[in-house]
Amino acid sequence: MARYTGPKTKIARKFGEAIFGADKVLSKKNYPPGQHGNSRKRKTSEYGVQLKEKQKVKYTYGVLEKQFSNLFDRASRTKGITGEVLLQLLESRLDNVVFRLGMAPSRSAARQLVGHKHIVVNGEVVNIPSFQVKQGDVVAVREKSKSLEVIANALSGFNHSKYPWLEFDESSMSGKFLHMPDRADIPENIKEQLIVELYSK
Repeated sequence: MARYTGPKTKIARKFGEAIFGADKVLSKKNYPPGQHGNSRKRKTSEYGVQLKEKQKVKYTYGVLEKQFSNLFDRASRTKGITGEVLLQLLESRLDNVVFRLGMAPSRSAARQLVGHKHIVVNGEVVNIPSFQVKQGDVVAVREKSKSLEVIANALSGFNHSKYPWLEFDESSMSGKFLHMPDRADIPENIKEQLIVELYSK
């Protein structure tokens, strides 16, 4: 499965946000990375601002261009506000749900857990990170994987109440997807309207 494997700190600095997790921003410099990052800033065009927002969302959720384009097409055909529906579709990806439930320390780690068949949905093993979790689905750690140190460490002290669209059962290491999240509950700093404007050109 193709995915971004390049330098994460460089990308995080480019957007000025901890899109890969707090541990991936190692520098507080207020200019982009690279040889010319601290040179005179150019004014970014409207298109450039919109494109940057799309790239930020792609890196945040770990999706590639084709996947993102397909998700946007689906969001635009779905009833509701396109930008919000797009974020809801991204939030309901299995790798993201595993991350939000605290079973993995990052989305990339969650993708790895899913790909290595450590996660079950409604009792069935699912190894496709882009699998869309639906309302009422139960996502759990596979029985023989419950002793994995990476999962135990991630769950230790994790605050499960911060995502109201998910319900976690500590005893069974499982979580229920109660409903699609409201836009106000999604913590990512994303201006989804810019992405809608980009695709509507």
